[in-house]
Amino acid sequence: MKKRILVAMSGGVDSSATAALLLEQGWDVIGVTMQLYDHGQAVGRANSCCAGVDIRDARRVADALGIAHYVVDYERRFQEDVIQPFARSYGLGETPIPCVLCNQTVKFRDLIALARDLGAEALATGHYVRRADTDQGPVMLRAADTTRDQSYFLFATTRDQLEFLHFPLGGMSGKDETRALAQRLSLPVASKPDSQDICFVPDGDYARVVAALNPTAMEPGEIVHAIDGRVLGRHDGIARFTVGQRKGLGIGGGEPLYVIRLDAGARRVVVGPREALGQSRIALREVNWLGTDHPQTGVERRVQVKVRSTRGLAPATLTLNDENGATVILDNPEEGVSPGQACVFYDDDLVLGGGWITAQPRLDSRETNQ
Repeated sequence: MKKRILVAMSGGVDSSATAALLLEQGWDVIGVTMQLYDHGQAVGRANSCCAGVDIRDARRVADALGIAHYVVDYERRFQEDVIQPFARSYGLGETPIPCVLCNQTVKFRDLIALARDLGAEALATGHYVRRADTDQGPVMLRAADTTRDQSYFLFATTRDQLEFLHFPLGGMSGKDETRALAQRLSLPVASKPDSQDICFVPDGDYARVVAALNPTAMEPGEIVHAIDGRVLGRHDGIARFTVGQRKGLGIGGGEPLYVIRLDAGARRVVVGPREALGQSRIALREVNWLGTDHPQTGVERRVQVKVRSTRGLAPATLTLNDENGATVILDNPEEGVSPGQACVFYDDDLVLGGGWITAQPRLDSRETNQ
């Protein structure tokens, strides 16, 4: 009797190739697509996901493969677990990563529960990441093609979830191999473009979404210099800015200035020279440990970290605390370390876990006294 597996199908080439590959390997494949939002414009866009056209594409692929396909309405859950926290995060002066929240909640928590209800032995997704079994249980590894690796977005996966998950594309040499597989199997989405980063923002105007759900994040305020506290201009909402940003500050010429931090309480955007961006000490909250050897609280451990999804691995020292948090000390300062982003820990290809970057107390508060 074939083993049953549930495949999360977004309507894109990656998840479609995942379903096809597993079917070819002899699994009893069931496809499921999540209906997460319905924003008018979004349902007709070719580069969104989990909306009208994508649900139709997922169904077309399922029909072509001859597998069962279900659509589950998770719109309310997605609103509560992803979109609303996204808007709140901007109001706190953070730069959120909704993809991590989506993976953590509706995609893994809820779809794993559904898979169990359907009698499946596993849930598979089209993420570029590898899972390996060891004597101490399964571990997560970076994708074979590290340029496509998506482990940064999966740091919040629990060990129990990892037991149930499969990532068939993690060993692929790259996207070209995935598309070649889709073309070989004549999948109707073989040439479909990749989905956009923020799937629930149909026109790319995330500030509009934030303004509708969290108006305080769009309240005007001052743009001040980090060094001497001078007021350089005004802004129309801290949600329009992120740490490391240079363009679009609206403060005229002069020396190049970057967003150093966002003072949510005072609704201030603090800017300064590039050298002020470097940060060596990072505080984390809600740390999730995926490695098999959990370090002791207060004991330093050498790791490599990513502070942004597009960054390479950076050497650092990690120390966990007893409040589910941690401190990371980087060997070399990193620019653009932003609250709301993730700091993910690695031992070369092995994914050890990660946590959410938090704002730290300012060492220099001169600009708040103006």
